[in-house]
Amino acid sequence: MQRLALAVVGLLTAALFVYLFTFGDRTPWLFVIGIGLGISLYHAAFGFTGACRRAILQRDISGITAQIVMLATAMLLFAPVLAAGQVFGQVVTGAVAPVSISMAFGALIFGVGMQMGGGCASGTLFTVGGGNLRMLLVLVFFCIGTFWASLDMQWWTGLPGLGPVSLAQEVGMWQAVVLQMAALALIYGFLRLIGGRNRSGLWWQHGFDWSRLLRGPWPLLLGAGALALLNWLTLLVAGHPWSITWGFTLWAAKAALLLGWDPATSPFWTGGFQQAALARPLLADTTSVMNIGIVVGALSAAAMAGKLKFSARMPLLSVTAAIAGGLLLGYGARLAYGCNIGAFFSGVASTSLHGWVWIVAAVLGNVIGVRLRPWFRLAEA
Repeated sequence: MQRLALAVVGLLTAALFVYLFTFGDRTPWLFVIGIGLGISLYHAAFGFTGACRRAILQRDISGITAQIVMLATAMLLFAPVLAAGQVFGQVVTGAVAPVSISMAFGALIFGVGMQMGGGCASGTLFTVGGGNLRMLLVLVFFCIGTFWASLDMQWWTGLPGLGPVSLAQEVGMWQAVVLQMAALALIYGFLRLIGGRNRSGLWWQHGFDWSRLLRGPWPLLLGAGALALLNWLTLLVAGHPWSITWGFTLWAAKAALLLGWDPATSPFWTGGFQQAALARPLLADTTSVMNIGIVVGALSAAAMAGKLKFSARMPLLSVTAAIAGGLLLGYGARLAYGCNIGAFFSGVASTSLHGWVWIVAAVLGNVIGVRLRPWFRLAEA
């Protein structure tokens, strides 16, 4: 079954890659980058949700350590490109978004949703690709939640805020990188001070084995480096860093159009970018193409590892948590101008203040979410 699945996925992937040239020369390569992200996420089991939960409950900061390395690597890769402002004749921009009350609240409820749903934005995609049908339910309601929030954005954006704040513009690019590196070092030192330890392997435990690059599992630090490199490649090819949740918003909006929804009734959807996205085919949207690539990459990685399987057994409480978690993830991501990828990872790599505010609020939300999990009989692991 695994080999057959891999062969079918390979043929469909090749056909889609060729077809994507219809939408420009860059689109197929972003699809390939998405596949690389899916493989890296799956083989390294690189989840933000589980890492945060283990840090809270077990003081195992292995996942957090890997995230710190990932952020530091991405910062060093991003800095010269963003400082230049263009690459290969293309303008490049960082992921810099407003800091506001609504943005912080969105990150807070996103953090709660991470623990209720059992995954973040990237985690949802790669586990769906691995055959987790519960996470498919989370994804559906993630899309519904982010579309719902888009209809309420006019009210939320009216709340007080600072507007976009780029640390690079405030103090200089390399000064901002040094400042952020120092912040990461202080965070790691603080976690160690309060008893945090790297209890899981960060690198190969029994020597390097080439076959494990295809079959997995990967050590956390290899996953961290791969994600940083692929986010940098996204910046070079797309002109902006990796993001995920805009694609979910668009998918739900496309579905709403089929059900008779009128975009003119929503101020958010009357914007030029949004109108153009609704008018174009879904595969013309680069975020959507990369999201599809992540699912394809994770599915391929699961098949190569011989672990691709599907299970439909879900207790009622788990289903309830999946629905609630998906809605919180979606609504929160739209208010927070992104998720753990677009707001936190890409935001911090772009020296955006909102990335730092996002993670503070999201960690608090994760603490709340971890306390709610026993009510729904969700495993602590």
